[in-house]
Amino acid sequence: MALTGSELLAKVKELGDVSKSDLVRAAGYVSSKKDGSDRLNFTAFYEALLEAKGVSLGDGNGKGKAGRSLSYVAKVQFNGNLLVGMAYTGLLGLKPGDEFEIKLGKKQIRLIPAGAADDEE
Repeated sequence: MALTGSELLAKVKELGDVSKSDLVRAAGYVSSKKDGSDRLNFTAFYEALLEAKGVSLGDGNGKGKAGRSLSYVAKVQFNGNLLVGMAYTGLLGLKPGDEFEIKLGKKQIRLIPAGAADDEE
């Protein structure tokens, strides 16, 4: 799990003069590539470090790639798929492998996290 806030600052101070890669890895900013190797998430690490030091770059809510505003509208694609992009799943903190129950209503689709109670029935 990636460190944030005072825990992140303490880890950086504790490790002292190590390589940037080792620092990012020790702070937990690592994800897996398709081939199983590690990807170091330097940008996320530096953003968390700045935030922990009280420097805010804006919350990024409502922004997608390249700072474009999210439309909160999805279109059914030519092949019938309905795509929810990474910007939206990122806002919710969803990760690859998260599972959802699909609830169909009259002209609506609701996604309920697997194992969660559906409060809106």
